[in-house]
Amino acid sequence: MPSEVRHLVDRDQSFPLVRLTGVLDTETAAPVRATLLDVLAGQPEAVVVDVAGLRVRQGDALSVLREVLDETRDWPAARLALCCIGDADGNGAAWTATGWPIWADQASAFAALGPADSGRRVSLELEPFVGAARRARELITETCLRWELAEVAGDACIVATEMVNNVVAHAHTAMRLLLARHGDTVSVAVRDGSPVLPDFTGPVAPTAYGGRGLLLIDAVSERWGRLALTGGKVVWARLKP
Repeated sequence: MPSEVRHLVDRDQSFPLVRLTGVLDTETAAPVRATLLDVLAGQPEAVVVDVAGLRVRQGDALSVLREVLDETRDWPAARLALCCIGDADGNGAAWTATGWPIWADQASAFAALGPADSGRRVSLELEPFVGAARRARELITETCLRWELAEVAGDACIVATEMVNNVVAHAHTAMRLLLARHGDTVSVAVRDGSPVLPDFTGPVAPTAYGGRGLLLIDAVSERWGRLALTGGKVVWARLKP
């Protein structure tokens, strides 16, 4: 019988709680990765993952958690926590090797994370129409002023304009603009429904038509990247004063 992992996402907590049940092995690692990245792409401040009902059939399948941690270390830079770790299968050391903070139960994990600060994250749903980039810039300018990070607003607007216009011109899907503050840095991200990832190959020839959007993002960002998601992708950038 093929193995299976089921998931339940509870968003009624201070942070999303993901309950994973079933069997984790090399076949089900990919669905676990997809589930966690989908939750993280919503840019929560933190995510708690309850694995009490997850049986690990192959210890090396736990590397998927390390991969998720590495892929999202810069964006969305959410605080992550594993809880309800059992040692029935002798995998205690393997869980620790994932690099995730580990807690005995949900209550301990949520207590360690503390209260949510929703004021550090804003989002805006946009349709792929002319004017979408202007609405994105308005939100970014207003939010950066409120965060007292006006010096980041200009570059953040450049990044958002390129990301949004790329969706309008190529993806043709609804999108979600995500803006977050991480200390003295700001992240800008756009999630859309196209699986096609942007390909950055460096500077383009002066006579080339197009291809400068990612060059602009690369020039003004501290770092940037993209995540492939089920049914789409997210492109993100982090900026600092």
